[in-house]
Amino acid sequence: MAHPQQFHIPLDLPVCLSRDSFVLAPCNATALAMLDQPDWPAGKLVLTGPEGAGKTHLLHIWARDRNAVFLPSGIALENADVLALADRGAVAIDGANAVAASPDAQSALFHLHNLLAARQGRLLMAARLPVRDWGLGLPDLASRLLATSHVTLAAPDDTLLAAVLTKLFADRQVRIPDTLIPFLLARMERSLASAQTLVARLDAEALARKRPISRALAADVMQSSFDLR
Repeated sequence: MAHPQQFHIPLDLPVCLSRDSFVLAPCNATALAMLDQPDWPAGKLVLTGPEGAGKTHLLHIWARDRNAVFLPSGIALENADVLALADRGAVAIDGANAVAASPDAQSALFHLHNLLAARQGRLLMAARLPVRDWGLGLPDLASRLLATSHVTLAAPDDTLLAAVLTKLFADRQVRIPDTLIPFLLARMERSLASAQTLVARLDAEALARKRPISRALAADVMQSSFDLR
């Protein structure tokens, strides 16, 4: 399916990252099943995949389920208390490849990896690219992470995005015309976070204008967002 110019919806609205809001699909089922396993090989796992595939959502689900520490970027390890992190027994690192930008962050991840392994803890990491493409400069860290099991998520397709949009509108008890979802799919960014933000913005605008959500309202909102880029 060819898509026309896609409109950018600024991600300035809260996004729900709960398990209940996660829509299962073939492109993410293997990753979710792996996160739910009681054991991983060597207690560590890397999720890879393009932006918008749901990696961050999965990390948040796992972090809540495991009472794990969630770090939004690998660079956050630069000044982290590694011993305190290891004592938690479970750590999730989004954008883990960012450690490559800092020797201190790489050293911290190396020590965190070893401490968690010694404690039989869990280390979950996510990045767009596989470990071999992170540009790690610490050979001992690279060798350990290259030996880590990984699961790749595919970009969300139209079937998944349509299911997500439908669920999000239903969760808000908002009725929409049958033509709205195809209209949005042809114009929105291809990410799950964008779907959540778009639905929230449309709902807010409909309430503010005291109008039902329609294709005309959606076109107006999306065009306004595009003009603000």
